[in-house]
Amino acid sequence: MINIFLIGIGGFFGSILRYLASGYVQQASRSIDFPYGTLVVNVLGCFIIGFLAQLAEDRGVFTNQSRLFVLVGFLGGFTTFSAFGNETLNLVREGQAMNALTNVGANVFLGLLAVWLGRTISFLIWR
Repeated sequence: MINIFLIGIGGFFGSILRYLASGYVQQASRSIDFPYGTLVVNVLGCFIIGFLAQLAEDRGVFTNQSRLFVLVGFLGGFTTFSAFGNETLNLVREGQAMNALTNVGANVFLGLLAVWLGRTISFLIWR
């Protein structure tokens, strides 16, 4: 139960930071045509998870509980894209290039399909 609590608290803070950082970047970009805030949060989250995952693997700097709090909770709340990037890179590092490509394709295609399907069903129900 403590692990779930740590993930939840980390996610709470990560989500708040995502909201603030994304909004700040979007406002600073003065763009209404491109989601710069989301892009920056996703790229920053990927950099941070890569940096910290390497430290965890090479230096053992995280306990299991601190890893859950930071990598799963905080970064998961900040952006799940970082988990996607880290998992895909791990597949590449393990020599599973086809699984990595499948993961990228499936997440992008099925994710966009699911958004379209959700919007379509919502429109049909509440038109």
